[in-house]
Amino acid sequence: MQDIDSFNRLFDQVIADYHLRDHVDQEFVNPYKEEGIDSLLYHKCWIDTLQWHLEDIIRSPSIDPMEALAIKRRIDASNQERTDVVELIDDYFLNLFGTVTLQPDAKLNTESPAWAIDRLSILALKIFHMKEQLYRTDVDEDHLNAVKNKLDILLIQRKDLTQAIGQLLEDLRAGRKIMKVYRQMKMYNDPSLNPVLYGDVK
Repeated sequence: MQDIDSFNRLFDQVIADYHLRDHVDQEFVNPYKEEGIDSLLYHKCWIDTLQWHLEDIIRSPSIDPMEALAIKRRIDASNQERTDVVELIDDYFLNLFGTVTLQPDAKLNTESPAWAIDRLSILALKIFHMKEQLYRTDVDEDHLNAVKNKLDILLIQRKDLTQAIGQLLEDLRAGRKIMKVYRQMKMYNDPSLNPVLYGDVK
């Protein structure tokens, strides 16, 4: 089984690296120079981490409407970039498993490896920020107990998802699952498909 725990460690590294400055306008520097899975995963989790903080900012009740619009546009662009990088991760696995001889009873999976790994990246962010809540001194014991319970669930989710992704990759390697990728084809970002963008609004 591939060491999916190494993916979790990489995601934790990304989140820690981001929080060294903890600013949405900081420069992105990928420490993995060569093209490969580590470089793609680092980039993917950086996008998620940056977007996490943009999503926090835009929910401020006192935010200026024009600033909120600018951040919403950044979030839209970030979502598209996230999708593009996830698809590059799937290309990596398609190259890895695309020529595997399938077993006669090989089955499809509900999602590709990269979209499952996408959820693992988001879980790393949830765990990091839930842990942050445990250090708050402006909340009562009930709040802290609720946070601990949520954190326990998140840790179980990460353990289960890590195991499931490892099993999926093993099944793909052994030909028990079919490596098949569908592109997202997001219509709202496509000026030829979004009626607001191509001007077909009545």
